[in-house]
Amino acid sequence: MELIDACSRLLSHGGRTPRAVLLLHGYTLGPDQYDDLARDYFERGYNVWVPRAPHEVTVSSLTAYASEALDTVAGLGDEVTVVGISGGAVLATWLAQTRGDAVRHLLLLSPFFGPAQVPAWAVRPLTFLYGRGLLPDRITSRGYSLAAVTRYLTIVHRLPDPPRWTRLRSIAVAISETDGVVDPVAAVTVPRRIAEACGIRLLTWTLPSSLGVGHDTLALTGSEAAGLRKRYIELSEGRP
Repeated sequence: MELIDACSRLLSHGGRTPRAVLLLHGYTLGPDQYDDLARDYFERGYNVWVPRAPHEVTVSSLTAYASEALDTVAGLGDEVTVVGISGGAVLATWLAQTRGDAVRHLLLLSPFFGPAQVPAWAVRPLTFLYGRGLLPDRITSRGYSLAAVTRYLTIVHRLPDPPRWTRLRSIAVAISETDGVVDPVAAVTVPRRIAEACGIRLLTWTLPSSLGVGHDTLALTGSEAAGLRKRYIELSEGRP
């Protein structure tokens, strides 16, 4: 493993490989969120790039970061998989729709396409008001800045509508039954529409409450953790 800029992770086999994966971490977390899954991908022959998101959370900084990360991973392997969790899943989806020339497989973990327990009709107005600074920023009990969160939702609202056909070969979603952060309907509806546009099947997996996993579906512990990560990789490869 090689550390880049003290935080980003590059796991390289020393040359271009048949497959490479880009792992985009969630808001408030960092590349270390992927340490175990990154190692698993590497052991399966992937070159792995886990970049650190910008500290300044704006729409332009987030999309530039994601696009530059994709350029990097496209040079590491012939076939590119993109995995994102929470806000990182928003950026992964944005890449799959705007950079469809490069992304072949997409795995979305706990995708934040809308907040839980907020009426759908209220999401756009709140996104506008907090995103433009018309309402003073507020920090939630989870430590989330509402202004920052709405920047991710702005990217969601800027996804092509209707979704574009791309050369995507597989798309999968994994969410937790006990996730209290994301809208579970939007988490599946957005990628399903993309799958339909691309003429492929959406794979979905709901982690049961018995696993004790909440919004962070990478926070896996115990004897089942390795098997669950293997399932993620299988989903990302389009294997139901």
